[in-house]
Amino acid sequence: MNTHSPGEAKRVALTLAAAQAVVGAAAPIAVSLGGLAGSYLLGVDKSLATAPVTGYNLGVALGALPAAALMSAVGRRNGFMIGTVATSLGGAFAALALMAGSFWLFALALVVIGSGGAFVQQYRFAAADNAPEHFRPRAIAWVLCGGIFGAIIGPQTVIYTSELLAPVMFAGSFVAIIGLGIVGAVILSFLRLRQPLPRQAAAQGPAQRPLGAILAQPRFIVGLACAVGSYAMMSFVMTGAPLAMQGCGFSIDQAALGIQWHVMAMFAPSSVTGRLISRFGREAVIATGLLLLTGCAAIAHSGVALWNFWLALVFLGAGWNFGFIGATAIVADTYRPSEKSKVQGAHDFILFGTVSFGSLMSGRVLNAFGWSWLNWTILPFAGLCLALLGWLVLTGRHRPVGRRIGSGPDDAEADIAMS
Repeated sequence: MNTHSPGEAKRVALTLAAAQAVVGAAAPIAVSLGGLAGSYLLGVDKSLATAPVTGYNLGVALGALPAAALMSAVGRRNGFMIGTVATSLGGAFAALALMAGSFWLFALALVVIGSGGAFVQQYRFAAADNAPEHFRPRAIAWVLCGGIFGAIIGPQTVIYTSELLAPVMFAGSFVAIIGLGIVGAVILSFLRLRQPLPRQAAAQGPAQRPLGAILAQPRFIVGLACAVGSYAMMSFVMTGAPLAMQGCGFSIDQAALGIQWHVMAMFAPSSVTGRLISRFGREAVIATGLLLLTGCAAIAHSGVALWNFWLALVFLGAGWNFGFIGATAIVADTYRPSEKSKVQGAHDFILFGTVSFGSLMSGRVLNAFGWSWLNWTILPFAGLCLALLGWLVLTGRHRPVGRRIGSGPDDAEADIAMS
């Protein structure tokens, strides 16, 4: 592995954190406005209002493997800058779709924005690849903490630009995404990465196993189930929240602020989640996340005041952080360094495919049954994940053999937020 010195690695991590804050701000804009703009474009039947948010998540899922292939061909820095172009083009496309009053073109535009988001998902791995082994966990945490600033930049952009191109609501916010992409490209132009030597690393490591054999491992199955449960339920509730708040008489600005607090809660614990995993174990941290998700359901069910919505969204974000990062740590125990690309690709494809379906169903459930039932849907899925974790512990499969399968210097880059 060809890595930077500690000082250079810190500069790389800070550059990627800044890019995460700016380019990553497109995600809360797309999520907070996707359903509202969809509802604005639709007629009487609002059941498909969250389809644009589904488009965003689908773009992340479909863009994961092409983004990895592109960066392998042209290098990560060039690939990341191409990702900012996709983000900007998606913002322009979305604004034009809103001006044209086309619901499905708007949903397609969010697919394009999501494809740019697939590149943002790779920032943390780039930071790990270009850091000494002892600094890799902190480098990953620094990049993820950039998401805290993205959580502020995105919703504040919505507040100040949603009526910029009135009478076409929300178009101004998507025009602003063009600017975020441009600024992100400028930040990334200062990035200096040293690429790993994959062929050499593969030659020195153990032989790769078939993908099916890796996916069939009980630890992988439980880790994937908990990742999907945490992420899909988070997306399911978060997607419907702005629509539910608007239906209860709250303003667009209040809905955007709710998403801001939610996204901040998603990323703020990242600097300590890894330490909690090291001290208490992966399963305990995941279980805590699942309990926080059920707390979100209870708070949301107890009333429809503004504080109910905002506090429920905070619990939802923190629950996602513990559940998803803990589950990712379990999955990272199940593959060798030489197997990471195919396993991560398969994992993310399944994950974001499920998240896309959850965001689509959010609008249908909200429209048919209301906000309370949208939240109570969390309970059976959280219960299933808790049961699987209990089975993993009771059968003794909660402790991987050794540090990790195929433990080696490359392994840390597969750990998300192991700080």
